[in-house]
Amino acid sequence: MSDPRSQWLEDLRPVVFAIAYRMLGSVEEAEDVVQETLLRVHRALAGGEEVESLRAYAATIATRLAIDVLRSARVRRETYVGDWLPEPIVTDAADDPARAAEMADSLSLAFLVLLEALSPEQRAALLLRDVFDYGYAEIAEIVGTSEANARQLATRARRHVDERRPRFEAERGQRDELARRFFAATRDGDLAGLEALLAEDVVLRGDGGGKVRALARSLHGRARVAKTLLAWARVGRRAGGASMRPVQVNGQPGALLFDGAGALISVMALNIADGQIQGVSSIVNPDKIAHVAAVGDLRALLARREP
Repeated sequence: MSDPRSQWLEDLRPVVFAIAYRMLGSVEEAEDVVQETLLRVHRALAGGEEVESLRAYAATIATRLAIDVLRSARVRRETYVGDWLPEPIVTDAADDPARAAEMADSLSLAFLVLLEALSPEQRAALLLRDVFDYGYAEIAEIVGTSEANARQLATRARRHVDERRPRFEAERGQRDELARRFFAATRDGDLAGLEALLAEDVVLRGDGGGKVRALARSLHGRARVAKTLLAWARVGRRAGGASMRPVQVNGQPGALLFDGAGALISVMALNIADGQIQGVSSIVNPDKIAHVAAVGDLRALLARREP
């Protein structure tokens, strides 16, 4: 007979990952937190410890571990080369719309970037309260503070995020159609068509992490962003057989870009609101996209010359 504890642990896995990933913005680090959390839960159960709520117990362990990881990662992220973007979570573009809508806000790359400005404790309080619906008494116990301070942490974090919170198109059909037109215009080199889809103050971010060439800093403005995107597309065409596959990236429309050999070179995500593309994020750091597919040699591709 199978041990019911094994099933309990598997049921906890997605819950723990949901917390850890939003806290850390890293798939690899989140998976490490998941493994350590489930190991500690298993040890507690095997040792006969009475656990009133496995979900709350696991959430407490995962959040505290994630806070520790954030504290140690802060220096690394402050010295990160270029823009820092989270490791993307990629799902098929045809996935359940309801699930995509659920992911769209609290998992978006833009939202996770905003969380980077918060302290680890503020981030935990905000996520546990506004995303996972924990009470302030529970949050206080998890974070290791008073209930009044937990409320204050969440309030300050919410104020920061709300002032800068990205906007998203609510209707998925419109988002997907705009994304389709965006990638078609980029592929076809249609500058006028591309500019028509971009907001005047559109922002382009690229994350190479110093591993491969990427934008040194984000670009702003319709004309600059459109020209840069078309320049990137020309580089892709040098590969011969380069391709693109529409996907959902952290709940938003996006695409996987492959070189001529079918290896992944970029994960791109769009922020769409008010009928226009408000932001474009391109992740080319091989360490951040290796969990999605086998990664190609972008340096070699960039070194090629136009015929």
